Amino acid sequence: MQGRRVLFVLSLLCFLPLPSLALPVPEPAVEEKLSRTQHVVTLDGERISYTATAGTLVLRAEDGKPRASVFHIAYTKDGVKNPAERPVTFAFNGGPGGAAIWVHLGAFGPKRVDLDPEGFPLPPPGRLVENAESILDRTDLVFVDPVSTGFSRAAPGVDPKDFHGLENDIESMAEFIRLWITRNGRWGSPKFLAGESYATTRVAGLSEHLVTRHGMRLNGVILLSVVLNHQDHRFNVGNDMPYITFLPTYTAAAWYHKKLPPELSGDLHSTLKEVEKFAVEEYGPALLMGDWLPADRRQQVAEKLARYTGLSVDYVLLSNLRVEHARFCKELLRDQRQTIGRIDVRFTGTDLDAVGEIHEFDPSLTRLDAPFLETALDYLHRELGYREDENLVYERISQKVFPWHFPNHEGRYPNMAENLRQAMMKNPDMQVLIVSGHYDLATPYFAAEYSVAHMGLPEADRKRVHFAYYDSGHMQYIRREDHRKLKRDVAEFIRNAAP
Repeated sequence: MQGRRVLFVLSLLCFLPLPSLALPVPEPAVEEKLSRTQHVVTLDGERISYTATAGTLVLRAEDGKPRASVFHIAYTKDGVKNPAERPVTFAFNGGPGGAAIWVHLGAFGPKRVDLDPEGFPLPPPGRLVENAESILDRTDLVFVDPVSTGFSRAAPGVDPKDFHGLENDIESMAEFIRLWITRNGRWGSPKFLAGESYATTRVAGLSEHLVTRHGMRLNGVILLSVVLNHQDHRFNVGNDMPYITFLPTYTAAAWYHKKLPPELSGDLHSTLKEVEKFAVEEYGPALLMGDWLPADRRQQVAEKLARYTGLSVDYVLLSNLRVEHARFCKELLRDQRQTIGRIDVRFTGTDLDAVGEIHEFDPSLTRLDAPFLETALDYLHRELGYREDENLVYERISQKVFPWHFPNHEGRYPNMAENLRQAMMKNPDMQVLIVSGHYDLATPYFAAEYSVAHMGLPEADRKRVHFAYYDSGHMQYIRREDHRKLKRDVAEFIRNAAP
């Protein structure tokens, strides 16, 4: 009987919760993976041997715990005796959420995606060719994918949202730059940043953060397709600025698609100067008046807008003199049942019907996306010898970064032109190159000019800001002739900023 009681008690114990004796499971280690390969490229008749390094660099907190793994591809010239005499440039794409494949395999890297002379894609599959316009002869290059783009990821246990915001992104990319510079012994080298689209916002912030936080003075920043003051780009109710700054690009689009009257269809650049003057002296003041604008003057402004945009007077009046850019992309060629691109107005697309308010997709972005991605992955695996977990998707335009936070700009538009101004004042030797395409309806050239004109720079310092213009869109480098010009402009800029 006693034995039965013991067995009964023991059986009950089997169902009672017991304190865990299991040891804590360690988080998976975050390891750096690098692949180094040797290559040769010929630029301007010079045969250049270089090392390509593709892989990850781990960002850590001060206690050594990993925070993120950042994927990057670096190109460094071989045989350089004194690295202090060799510039290094860190390059980014925008989004936010964009990996660096476009500025890498379109603009500056030693290989480029093969496109036709005007920048339109060739039939699939895409292929890479030697990039005769690479700037590797002038500077070493580091192409960086911010956290949650490309193969870059937050470390296990770290919330990716910690990197998805204006200031957080700047801080993490500044830490990447500091760490790369330190590991590679390049504190003595001339240093440049290059960014395209939203990356111009990032680079403007980095230029100030690097000198303030890390004491790192840049020789120059290269801003391609600029967005500094976001107020100039956001078509929100009550914000009239983008209607003014986008207008000259509407004219460029209408000029390209032959929608302007004969007297405006000759020289594009003289036409744009006329429209810029109208935008500032007549159109802007008219919008400022709102409903106070007299009917006769409203009609006059509408007629001029129609003349400069290729739209009908009725359409301009019905839109209250305010044509948002997505509507413009649908309306300009509606009679031909075509839409135009936002990234590059030279591209056209076809929607299900011609009745909609805005286009179904951006034909320029859509057509340029796949050629870059498929060639990038093939190049990475076959030529650079980098292998990543096959379950890890290369996020070239990641939606995972949204919502993107602007915590220090709540209640106002982010304006990184002020950060750029501060960087220029703290570092009086830093030069700025602003690159704009006339056919870019994402970051119009006139908005860049407007932002710089309102930075409040002393007259002497305005000479440190240089402008370069191209007859192409957001990606100036896809058009062969403009790519050659871009190489010349950037090479001269680097030569002058790092003598």
